[in-house]
Amino acid sequence: MRENLSSWNDTIVALATAPGLGAIAVIRLSGPSAITMISGVFSKKSIATKASHTVHFGKIINDKSVLDEVVVTIYRAPKSYTGEEVVEISCHGSPFIQDSILQLLQAKGARLAKPGEFTQRAFLNGKLDLTQAEAVADLIASSTEAARKTALYNLKGGFSSDLHVMREKLIKFSALIELELDFSQEDVAFANKKSLELLVHDLQEKTKTLLLSFQLGNVIKHGVQVAIVGKPNAGKSTLLNALLNENRALVSEIPGTTRDTVEEYLNIQGVLYKLIDTAGIRHTTTDSIEQMGIEKSKEKILAADIVIALFDASATTAEQIKEWKQELLGAEKIIFVGNKIDIAINSTLENDNELSDIIFIAAKDKQNILALENALHQKVVGDGLNKEGTIVTNSRHVASLKRLLFALNDIDTGLADNVTGDLLAIDINHALHYLGTITGQITNEDQLDFIFSKFCIGK
Repeated sequence: MRENLSSWNDTIVALATAPGLGAIAVIRLSGPSAITMISGVFSKKSIATKASHTVHFGKIINDKSVLDEVVVTIYRAPKSYTGEEVVEISCHGSPFIQDSILQLLQAKGARLAKPGEFTQRAFLNGKLDLTQAEAVADLIASSTEAARKTALYNLKGGFSSDLHVMREKLIKFSALIELELDFSQEDVAFANKKSLELLVHDLQEKTKTLLLSFQLGNVIKHGVQVAIVGKPNAGKSTLLNALLNENRALVSEIPGTTRDTVEEYLNIQGVLYKLIDTAGIRHTTTDSIEQMGIEKSKEKILAADIVIALFDASATTAEQIKEWKQELLGAEKIIFVGNKIDIAINSTLENDNELSDIIFIAAKDKQNILALENALHQKVVGDGLNKEGTIVTNSRHVASLKRLLFALNDIDTGLADNVTGDLLAIDINHALHYLGTITGQITNEDQLDFIFSKFCIGK
């Protein structure tokens, strides 16, 4: 349980901004001696008596030597990020100045913070639950609008709220069943089994919905791998350049120009796509280097989340396209794209109803590229980003949700089999346990050390 974890009585210090040269750097102190320490090195000794959430200008002094002119902000417990006494020093961004102040504070008794230790203290002091604490790291690491929005929703307690409601309902029924057990000799029923059955079904559906959201959540957090494949000279590199809006890949009329995969990132409507331009795939080639590129292309295709199957519309008949589609039928991750439609001899391709799901483009002139981007976004995300509610992005949460669903299924089976209250109570407690592992109400110190070790130092 969380309350059994060891508490810290020391004061920690770390650079809260990115290391290196900059205009301003922020050094953060947290712990019972934070304000006392800063008052011992700050030019204005009265800072020790100042109110919380106040800002003060002065000098950091070491043995009468001025290290820097700084701005010091005071946050008194419990109204701080960590719930402890917190001081933030805004100094000039010279690495030498940063290091000098850090060494001075360590000499005064502060300890260098471990990665994520400020947020870990916030969690242990009840300022955040574990899902919110993990959302802090996700927010810092967010590189797209979708990732930022999802992390901020969880940081504000959106996911925590969903889990809290589920937990409270289960606790209520658990208490009623325990009460029945206490009065078992009296043959009194406090818990309505039909209501419990309805509740379990509702929780099962909510858990399944959260688990299903991870497919989108994983995309938001890690991005999507998109392999562009096709025969040599279909225009794969030209398409990559058109999507990126720059000449990134070498383009030539000579088939087999691309010998190795070229990888670039593209942000489409808030989601990150890793575009992989592969070597053209043909059945026979005498070039050993090209053959190595083809083999690598096949590996990328298997690993990709989405495959853009590109063909030359100017050199392919409708019958050939339909035959190709038939060969790949059922491949949900494939988007068929016909390139060079501007010079296609058979201009009826776009009007063929059997080819209505194919996107026709002219990559060289960037014709219809936006339609391809929209098709990518629709296949990967759909309207999921526009819906309200929790999107699970953490594999740790998924593991606990799966165990929760098993426990709920056990309760459901027990109710159907009319098992005794003591057995139902065990299954309910299992479900409560797995809910608690997500929010951190059930945890241990080793688990916390692992989770927070992935944070940056200073946060």
